[in-house]
Amino acid sequence: MAQYYELRELESKAIKLFGVPTGTKLDDMFYRIDKEGDSYVKKPLGGIPHLAVINITGVPDTGKSVLAEQFAITQASHGYRVLFVTVETPANFLYTAIKQKANAMNVDFSKVEENIVVIDAAESDELRENVKALLDTMAYAIKEKKCTNTIIDSVTGLYEHKEVMARQIVRQIFNFLKKFRQTGVLVSQKRSTQASETAEAAGGLAVAHIVDGTVVLDKKLIESRWDVNLYGLGIGEVLRTIRIDGCRLTAHDSRTWVFEITEKGLIEIIEPLESYIKKKARG
Repeated sequence: MAQYYELRELESKAIKLFGVPTGTKLDDMFYRIDKEGDSYVKKPLGGIPHLAVINITGVPDTGKSVLAEQFAITQASHGYRVLFVTVETPANFLYTAIKQKANAMNVDFSKVEENIVVIDAAESDELRENVKALLDTMAYAIKEKKCTNTIIDSVTGLYEHKEVMARQIVRQIFNFLKKFRQTGVLVSQKRSTQASETAEAAGGLAVAHIVDGTVVLDKKLIESRWDVNLYGLGIGEVLRTIRIDGCRLTAHDSRTWVFEITEKGLIEIIEPLESYIKKKARG
């Protein structure tokens, strides 16, 4: 028999709304509205919403994996266990990338090593092609290692030659992460025909429609005098942007922000694109 609830009956099951830090300014871009007296106050969550499943999408070389790795290192350095499912990069290469970023972030790498658990699907055809086998492996790792966060980089690699199944595969993963109470980050890749500024990725809007929220990373190559005048950058330079496309769990800043990937290989979100352009125009 189908089960239903009166809304008040769900109070005991409701999740607490707080942030899970990413180590970037995204932590201030998700917020909640609290009532204080007769007024309403906007308060940053301090991270992505707890138990949310967030999609990170963008064209190649926009910083998707950098953001996912920075989130993993931040959580691990705070003592929380992170399950990192690597689908594109073999685990030994992931180790090197995370070690370099941890050093750049000036965190204790021994703590990061201890708290990041890796499943290498990049070198396992069975895990990439068989979603049940992957989820069974993830379930075992989460229970044994007591993981509270899960990253899949990238979820696109699980349906790269069968995009018609994207919605089914993403739905299984989404439901799994909810069942195991994971704060999740899914990296998704775009096809060359898809607009770089949208939430659409390989498999269409399968990921964006199912997950709790999407963060879109983009880049603009400066290639004309118009671009030079507008953005204040030289020909051949790159302007990187980041935007929260939507989040069903909490309020968020929907503006487009400018960010950089620093010399240390870390994401640094600078300011809204609008104020960036105005500042460049005055300069």
